[in-house]
Amino acid sequence: MPVTDSPLLIVGLGNPGAQYAATRHNVGVMVLEELASRTSPMPASFSVHKRSNTEIAETRLGGRRVVLARTRSYMNLSGGPVKALATFFKVTPAEVVVIHDELELDFGQVRLRLGGGDHGHNGLRSVTQSLGTKEYQRLAVGIGRPPGRMDPAAFVLKPFSKQEAAELPFLCSDAADELERSL
Repeated sequence: MPVTDSPLLIVGLGNPGAQYAATRHNVGVMVLEELASRTSPMPASFSVHKRSNTEIAETRLGGRRVVLARTRSYMNLSGGPVKALATFFKVTPAEVVVIHDELELDFGQVRLRLGGGDHGHNGLRSVTQSLGTKEYQRLAVGIGRPPGRMDPAAFVLKPFSKQEAAELPFLCSDAADELERSL
C-alpha cells in the first residue's frame, strides 16, 4: 500500500440487525471489529456518519491513519455507502479495503488482493458498480461452500456451525493479521 497521509478506508461488509449478526455473511463486520480492538487508542469507537449511512471510527492501525466502517444498509446496497465514504475522505479506490465473506475459500482461509471478480457476491458487485472500478482491495474471508444442494444465498444467511463458531475468533484474528501485515 502506498505511503500517504490520506486514510485507508477499511469497510466490513455485512447486513444490519441482530438477526444477521452471527451469520456467515457478516464475517466482514466481525473482522472489522477485531481490527477496531487493535487500534490506537483502543478500542476504536464507532459513530454514525449520516452522509454515508455508515458507522465509522477514525483511528490509527499499525501507524497508518485508517477509517474503519460498517454499512447500515443491506449487503446488496453496500456500494453507495462505500462510494460516499471514499468521496468524503478523498480516498482513491486503491485505498479502499473491503472485507467480505467468500464461498470460494475453505472456512479459515484468508486472501488479500487488489482487484478481481465478484464471484457472485452481491456486496462486491455493488461496490464495484459504485466505485466504477474493480481496482480496490479485497480481504476475502473463507466461509466454505454450502453442504449438498443448499442454496448459497440461504447458506450465507445461516449462523456458523458450533465447530466453526469455536474457531471464528481465530479466523477473525488471522484475517486482521493479514491486513495489518499489508499496512
